[in-house]
Amino acid sequence: MTASTDSTKVRGETVLAVDDLVKHFPITQGVLFKRQIGAIRAVDGVSFELRRGETLGVVGESGCGKSTLARLLMRLETPTSGRATLEGKDLFRASGAELRRLRRNMQMVMQDPYTSLNPRMTVGDIIGEPFAIHPEAAPKGSRRQRVRELLDVVGLNPEHLNRYPHQFSGGQRQRIGIARALALRPEIIVCDEPVSALDVSIQAQVINLLEQLQDEFGLSYIFIAHDLSVVRHISDRVAVMYLGRIVEIGTEEQIYQRATHPYTQALLSAVPVPDPEARAERSIIRLSGDVPSPADPPSGCRFRTRCWKAEEVCAVQDPQTVPRAADPHPSACHFAEVRPDV
Repeated sequence: MTASTDSTKVRGETVLAVDDLVKHFPITQGVLFKRQIGAIRAVDGVSFELRRGETLGVVGESGCGKSTLARLLMRLETPTSGRATLEGKDLFRASGAELRRLRRNMQMVMQDPYTSLNPRMTVGDIIGEPFAIHPEAAPKGSRRQRVRELLDVVGLNPEHLNRYPHQFSGGQRQRIGIARALALRPEIIVCDEPVSALDVSIQAQVINLLEQLQDEFGLSYIFIAHDLSVVRHISDRVAVMYLGRIVEIGTEEQIYQRATHPYTQALLSAVPVPDPEARAERSIIRLSGDVPSPADPPSGCRFRTRCWKAEEVCAVQDPQTVPRAADPHPSACHFAEVRPDV
């Protein structure tokens, strides 16, 4: 398996553009005659760009809409509204042969390596399944050799292609999932918390593998996680989500060194620090209250009910995710500023 040598592909150019993406799940009442009485706003106006060869980390608490965003991009869910452009084509309007072609270019690594692999299929069949769905990707006679090459690329023994998933460890199973995602030579891989179910030492191995594959094949990643330290290690840019929206987005340095949104600052203050002296100097931000329901988010700024900076304007005016005077990266806060003690 060799890396793409297409000279027309320029690192840094936009490969995926998402504009005002919305997904509301209806809340219904009744058994026979169901009527909608509300909606869960899982994703509520998300916009970003993914550039060729970069990793965009997406972080936030459980329930903030990260995985729903991944499922929307993979067309596993239908958006309520919004647009996503891949290769200049609207991903949500594509159908038939065009959708099949676009799907070849964007693959996914699932969160749980124990449930994302069919226990009744051999590893060879699992990794080779994309070739059966997209027969134009590899001649039938060469598919077994391609599977062996993919196993070798992700650091597994090619001779184990006839084994079943239960014969592998969690880290090895995730490598199998990565090999399956690589089979069609995509440009984009959506990684939905790919290391959250693994031991810390195995997490590092999988992260290092993803970085090696990115360098070798020029991949672009959307890397979803709740662990800020993992995201920092692999991401070029980071988007912070809260209640279905991106509240701050910037480079790794901007987010981790010069965060301006109170929610981002609170997340960073909770990251464990091994150095006792540095830990003693840092101010820990303890948020009050619980995360509001996505079925009934607060008016104005969604974070205001837990924010120590909240004022009257926060309840009536929804802050846009735009560059603020404090730092030139987008932040959705009326009072955005850098906190040096976080």
